[in-house]
Amino acid sequence: MRNTGILIFDDAEVLDFCGPFEVFSVTNELNNFELFNVFTVSEGRQTIRAKNGLKVQPDHSIRRCPAPDILLIPGGWGTRKLMKNEPMLSWIRTVAARTELLLSVCTGSLVLAKAGLLDGMKATTHHEAITLLGETAPNAEIISDQRFVDNGSVIVSAGISAGIDMCLYVVAKLHGEEVASRTALYMEYAWDREKWR
Repeated sequence: MRNTGILIFDDAEVLDFCGPFEVFSVTNELNNFELFNVFTVSEGRQTIRAKNGLKVQPDHSIRRCPAPDILLIPGGWGTRKLMKNEPMLSWIRTVAARTELLLSVCTGSLVLAKAGLLDGMKATTHHEAITLLGETAPNAEIISDQRFVDNGSVIVSAGISAGIDMCLYVVAKLHGEEVASRTALYMEYAWDREKWR
């Protein structure tokens, strides 16, 4: 059972965190609730107003959440504010040092870059933020033509729906392609697993 934390914050892109939440939660449900303990976390457990006004009540604050084995950072305009929040960047750095996997979706990679966690790695983001990612992560190799890139313990995806592909890939990486394929089938999601071998 891996503790799978999904960070949420004001103006986070909804599908960036809801897509991965669905992938990991469905996988868990289809496997006797034995694989992932999925939860949301915010800075102070305050109600989050995501993009377009969706209100979300996080499960935990950063000070009182289970230690994540997997941590996912979504994107959205809220990342611009998060990039200037040193206590949050410090928490992400601390957690990243202990996690099995650090994931980002869309402009969540900007936050990882600002935290210094993409140096020497390959990285991608939403196509409209590729230039900004290059400026924020000058020591990373920026990839603009892939839906996600795997650096081993750090995996980053392009924009919005690409996070679903990345998380299905993570499920396959951890538990095999059959488990990931069952999840995609249940979700009625057209996952091209051959593309990501």
